[in-house]
Amino acid sequence: MNVQMAAVSSPSAAELQQRRELAFLVLSGLFLGTMGMLNILGLTRFLQLGSIGSWPVVVAVGALPYPVTFLCTDLISEIWGEQRASQLVWVGLLLNGWIVLILWLGGVLPGLPGAPEGTFFAVQDLAFGAVGASMVAYMAAQFTDVRLFHFWKRVSGGRALWLRNNGSTLVSQLVDTSAVVLISHYAAHVLPVRPELPVLPQLASYIASGYLFKALAALADTLPFYWLTAWLRRWLAVPGAGTELESAIGAPLP
Repeated sequence: MNVQMAAVSSPSAAELQQRRELAFLVLSGLFLGTMGMLNILGLTRFLQLGSIGSWPVVVAVGALPYPVTFLCTDLISEIWGEQRASQLVWVGLLLNGWIVLILWLGGVLPGLPGAPEGTFFAVQDLAFGAVGASMVAYMAAQFTDVRLFHFWKRVSGGRALWLRNNGSTLVSQLVDTSAVVLISHYAAHVLPVRPELPVLPQLASYIASGYLFKALAALADTLPFYWLTAWLRRWLAVPGAGTELESAIGAPLP
């Protein structure tokens, strides 16, 4: 009787495949959608989220959803493996290039006479600066995240999930924040820097503010990461901590 009930409740191979494709599609869509939103919103507005003493914590609006991308790649790394996570990072780079192309075409093609265009070109200028900086930072940070995640996974023997989640994300987000701020200022000149004050302290303040926000977000997603990893393992039938989907099913995922 129990054997029959277990057989009825166990998903078929086709159902498991549908679940795996759906889960990967949702995580990939969330990752790529967040990347697109980040590059469009980018540096269009800076938010002051508080202050520590006399030091204001200032974050670009495009950075608000960015920590979600590291959660997505960590989940994909844990469940699907390093290869699929790296593939997603490359697709994200193509998305950045697609955004740049559309923004460029929107600027060079003739507009409707008399129609207001100031908003588009203001967004285009800021987005070009944000995308240029984010493409370099994105590649450095996301590949750092994926590589460090699997480094800690090998070192810990598939244990200490919190270590590979936070250890990879905290380092990669420092790389990302530093690169975005420095490139945005020195290459794109789109940061609101006050010319009458020394530049380096202002840039250091932007880096510290952005990294503080991202680090707190990374630490806050530890429990959701544990819960989602455990739930996905059960739902996708991936046995054992530290086991990736590809090795669990014995063949590459189509």
